[in-house]
Amino acid sequence: MNYVTGKVIKELREKKGFTQKELAEKLKVSDKTISKWENERGLPDTGIIQELAESLQVSVAELFAGEYVVNQNRAANMRKVSFYVCPVCGNVIFSVGEGAFSCCGVKLPALEAENDLEEHDLKVEIIENDYFVSMEHEMTKKHYISFAAYVTSDSVQMVKLYPEQNIQVRFARRGHGSIYVYCNRHSLVKYNA
Repeated sequence: MNYVTGKVIKELREKKGFTQKELAEKLKVSDKTISKWENERGLPDTGIIQELAESLQVSVAELFAGEYVVNQNRAANMRKVSFYVCPVCGNVIFSVGEGAFSCCGVKLPALEAENDLEEHDLKVEIIENDYFVSMEHEMTKKHYISFAAYVTSDSVQMVKLYPEQNIQVRFARRGHGSIYVYCNRHSLVKYNA
């Protein structure tokens, strides 16, 4: 099991602009204790880990991993959605802004959407009050579209797709937004609707 390191404590403390004394006061320990942790001459007890994480404004998991994510999307605009896909089992996770997610023991990076129309010729039609999305694409177990999503400023609609299924999806129109499709070989592609 990984445990919090002195390097991580120091880096987070400095990033927050705290002195060792200020962090020590928050945790009700001495500044010498903080110095020992940072110089790896001691470790924080498990009983103080939650308080340490809260004081440094990270999750306990981020504190242990030594990796932390700053969500720049404090206003929670759905158009800043991030998608994550597990390469092992195919689970799909989305979050408003960035997050720290793992699945099947793998830390998942946020997918970076591309505007690649050559490989993925998406057709978007308006039928009644819906977007009808379709595309010609291989749908085998080795190469397929995993999901399609329609994202506006206040909603996300997502449809999971499976190999040997046609790519035909309907989304209720809710104004301007973006349509995303995820190809297991070519990653995430974005289209403006």
